[in-house]
Amino acid sequence: MIDISESVMQFLLAFLLVGPLLGAAAALLPAPPGLRGKSPDQAVLRHGVTVTGAVLVAAIVLALGFDHDQPSKMQATTDISWIPALDVRIHLGTDGISLPLLVLTALLTFLSALHTYFKPPAGPSPKAFVALLLVLESGTLAAFAVLDLILFFLAFEMVLIPMYFLIARWGGEGRAEAAWKFVLYTLLGSVVMLLGLLLIGIKAGTFDMVALATDNDRSLTVSVQIIAVLAIGIGLAVKTPMWPLHSWLPDAHTAAPTVGSVLLAGVLLKMGTYGFVRILLPAAPDGFRTFAPYLAAFAVVGIIYGSLACLALAKEGAKGDLKRLIAYSSVGHMGFVLLGIATMTPTGVNGALFANIAHGLITGLLFFLVGALKDRTGTVDLDALSRLSSGLRSATSGSAVPGRLPTGAALYGRAPRLGGLLAFAAVASLGLPGLAGFWGEMLALFGAFDPAAGLSRPAFLVFMSIGAFGTLLTAAYLLVVVRRVCMGAPPEQAPALTDVRGHEFAAWTPLVVLTVVTGLWPGALIGLTDPAVQQLLTGGTR
Repeated sequence: MIDISESVMQFLLAFLLVGPLLGAAAALLPAPPGLRGKSPDQAVLRHGVTVTGAVLVAAIVLALGFDHDQPSKMQATTDISWIPALDVRIHLGTDGISLPLLVLTALLTFLSALHTYFKPPAGPSPKAFVALLLVLESGTLAAFAVLDLILFFLAFEMVLIPMYFLIARWGGEGRAEAAWKFVLYTLLGSVVMLLGLLLIGIKAGTFDMVALATDNDRSLTVSVQIIAVLAIGIGLAVKTPMWPLHSWLPDAHTAAPTVGSVLLAGVLLKMGTYGFVRILLPAAPDGFRTFAPYLAAFAVVGIIYGSLACLALAKEGAKGDLKRLIAYSSVGHMGFVLLGIATMTPTGVNGALFANIAHGLITGLLFFLVGALKDRTGTVDLDALSRLSSGLRSATSGSAVPGRLPTGAALYGRAPRLGGLLAFAAVASLGLPGLAGFWGEMLALFGAFDPAAGLSRPAFLVFMSIGAFGTLLTAAYLLVVVRRVCMGAPPEQAPALTDVRGHEFAAWTPLVVLTVVTGLWPGALIGLTDPAVQQLLTGGTR
């Protein structure tokens, strides 16, 4: 780690939020003649890579300058009065809970911009695409950096418009309906959430998250806490998404362009679970304890439901869409995050935060890979990829070859690096020990084994058992996908399939490396989150 002054740290955190907004405004301006390159479109795409790259560098320097000996302490803080009459402040800061999410957001946005530069989106002018991508980055980073309830709500809403247009203008089939469903679901949830945030702020006399987390006198009565947790929890659950409020997610992922799916799954879903940990657990613990068993029940239903939906899509003859399958898998994976949070224990909450990061890395990689597969084959239909409808056909007669089963796209034989990466991402997603996907789910289950005082241990043991069964279902559908897409002899007279390109290798390598590193060295991440979690759960008394 490096020694950086507090003023520089404050500047770096402020730059993470403001830099993308300035970059978005600049993207809409005409490119200077000397920077246009081959075309104005190339110039604006290069601009997107440059701005997101600068933000990523700032995030890495912020992480290097972070005092890892005091991860529970808010660092790089800025606290300026914004609306004195309402006591709304521009309060920024980061600790061991938010820092990994800031770095993850900056990384995935940079990789998305890099992907866009080499594979420009099909649709309207790239100018608007790049500007929307940068506004989306700013809003997401702000959600993880602000320490005021009103600012959190504004950041929470800020990401909706750019994601709506990314889906509606550059998405695939059914994009208009999917974009509207995304906005309507999240807006309706946000209206209810705003009422809960206002209730907490008015009754507690402050909108400051740090003050609320350390309010050991508990100025909020239990009844107020229950109402606030219900209202805010609904808005957060929609964004997470929690079953049964998840139905917008599969359509949005299926219709979104590749980078839209990467950012939606990789970071936007984390805004919901982050809100549970940052706001509800410390500010309304008594109210949260009332709803914790119900949250855990919905979480494990989501785990089983998501896995069964994926198994149905992976079944031969179901014409399952691979992007849709990964979207449903997110419902299951985020169920483990919610289960960990519902335990109200350091073990469970640390597991939830770890699973957040692991899901962002692994699912981001999966959507990149599926996008590359669609570019090469023109489809993500599992039956089409497995050639189930026609089987192998004789090169001379065109009739099915007797005694031979239909083969998959046979990526191992036709594009071995692409097939190997898809298999790697799949086994990481199913929670193979030694990779990032394992630790978060395991810790969430451990937390359910011994939940916090006041919660029913028999009920949580049932939830733990159901969640553990869900891991088996997860392994089942992901292995089916790998078998159907990657394995088998290449079809006769199969067209050439381009393997991993240079820019793809550059974009995907960081995700692969981080998936392995966090899997082999989980203490690096848990060492950041645990002290901050311990402090939140004890009302700042540690």
